[in-house]
Amino acid sequence: MSTRVGVLGATGAVGQRLIQLLAPHPEFEIAALTASSSSAGRTYRDAAKWRVDTPIPDDVADITVVGTDPDEVPDDVDLLFSSLPSDIGASVEPAFVEEGYVVSSNSSNGRMDDDVPLTIPEINADHLDLIEVQRDNRGWDGALLKNPNCSTITMVPTLAALEEFGLERVHVSTLQAVSGAGYSGVTSMEIIDNVIPHIGGEADKMETESRKLLGSFDGAGIELHGADVSASCNRVPTLDGHLENVWADLAGDPDPAAVAEAFRSYPSIDLHSSPEQLIEVFEEFDRPQPRLDRNLGGGMAVSAGGIETTSNGIQYNCLAHNTMRGAAGASILNGELLLEEGYL
Repeated sequence: MSTRVGVLGATGAVGQRLIQLLAPHPEFEIAALTASSSSAGRTYRDAAKWRVDTPIPDDVADITVVGTDPDEVPDDVDLLFSSLPSDIGASVEPAFVEEGYVVSSNSSNGRMDDDVPLTIPEINADHLDLIEVQRDNRGWDGALLKNPNCSTITMVPTLAALEEFGLERVHVSTLQAVSGAGYSGVTSMEIIDNVIPHIGGEADKMETESRKLLGSFDGAGIELHGADVSASCNRVPTLDGHLENVWADLAGDPDPAAVAEAFRSYPSIDLHSSPEQLIEVFEEFDRPQPRLDRNLGGGMAVSAGGIETTSNGIQYNCLAHNTMRGAAGASILNGELLLEEGYL
């Protein structure tokens, strides 16, 4: 039987991606869609200004949107995917969890809370057991699970692969697509013929979330990874796909071939949405590129290239699709992990 799921914030950019990916999903059945009061009571077809590059799924278009309130969502929904703005998610998500719902959230609120798992299933699936600590701490019957920021999730799989060489310090400069800001986040007058060398709050997310993702779970909490991480985040006129330039200082002294092999051989995970090859490696120094490579692995692979040695370690470029691997796909993959591990 399919697991009945709902989407909180279903009419927004990430909500639409969630629906695009969930509609054909073999394990999940969309049973509830929520949005603001202005959309509640309307069919999804009428409530959503659909902007995804495939048609609205027929079996979703006529679902009636309800308010984002636990009383509006059927009790037999097993899992909720949240794409709410963080200021709304901060109060709404705990309200759902208190009522017994399990929430896989893309929203940034709570990611660094001590008892909230922040997971990339291929990297730190064992952190999921932090849910038991969360339930003990908060008295919740449900659970709250987070996926990281779209820029963080692009870089961290490659850092995990570098752990065998002794990861000590990371510097990253990002070139982030406009879709990461949402449909109304960056106007055309701001971004055309331009680069914006600051994205509010983004650098801090990369610097803190990456250390939690790479940290160790001791049964009671997460010990953050000891590497220093510094980030500079830039918005560029690309539609989708975050490209990042990474400098990693290492205790070891690997050559580019050894790093490329570490990337290629880093294991994926046996879940529906995880790509067969987690990190695709290019030998060319001018790859990966967003337009050419963002859809590798169905948009769920990370790609890397331009690998060179430095005086302290290695430098390279990496890329991921920011609304697939970096947002909606990441939440769905976390939902698959919750199902696999018996939390639903």
